[in-house]
Amino acid sequence: MSVSTTFATARAEGRAALVGYLPCGFPDAAGGDAALLAMVEAGCDVIEIGLPYSDPVMDGPTVQAAAQQALDNGFRTRDVLRTVEAVAATGTPALVMTYWNPVERYGVERFAADLANAGGAGLITPDITPDADPAWEQAADAHALDKVYLVAPSSTDERIAMTVAHCRGFVYATAVMGVTGARATTSDLAGPLVARTKRATDLPVAVGLGISNGDQAAEVAAKDGIGADGVIVGSAFVRALLDHPGDLRAGLRALTALTEDLAAGVRRA
Repeated sequence: MSVSTTFATARAEGRAALVGYLPCGFPDAAGGDAALLAMVEAGCDVIEIGLPYSDPVMDGPTVQAAAQQALDNGFRTRDVLRTVEAVAATGTPALVMTYWNPVERYGVERFAADLANAGGAGLITPDITPDADPAWEQAADAHALDKVYLVAPSSTDERIAMTVAHCRGFVYATAVMGVTGARATTSDLAGPLVARTKRATDLPVAVGLGISNGDQAAEVAAKDGIGADGVIVGSAFVRALLDHPGDLRAGLRALTALTEDLAAGVRRA
């Protein structure tokens, strides 16, 4: 199933889509795959697979710790393709979220071709804008991959319009200024950002950065609230595993419970 179809299905059901993130290879290769499949089983509609990187400028301490653990375990860029294939085999769209440097080093065209061959849906690129490197646009279009760029509360209306014109799949709206990390409350910047973005595009708009429980997910997805088409959760999923070091079974139980809570939240909205 494609990302566009998944969002359309969620909309037809009167709810937002739940997008879940984990770094590839965390807590280790086998455990990471098991964790992502558990998230699919428990209610994630779309999976973001993070590509661990040694200079993660946007990541907060929780995601940094997980990515570093994967790197310490010997993660290599090609490993993310195997994980994409495992998730895609379930019928759930799998996107890779990555900083640009690893893609450039791998080879842009080669990465796009290998991602498409693995069944990947596309790429989320947090540190490049559509006008930064035409090579990705060309490679993504050639291999029918989604291009997901970010808009932020600081983005001007003109910048939002330019960004969404190049997006395919959905638009990633960062609800807070700063690095990633679960927060106790949702940002009051999210609502205005979603409204401005929706004025510029018919694509689904998904909100990420800071969501950690079902109540927050419901608030973000509520039509009379923020009104996001998708709820993106990352750090809270990572924390569920970090809180159970060396005990994958307990970590998977916590991960499943969190996913079910979040999935209920987007439906409650």
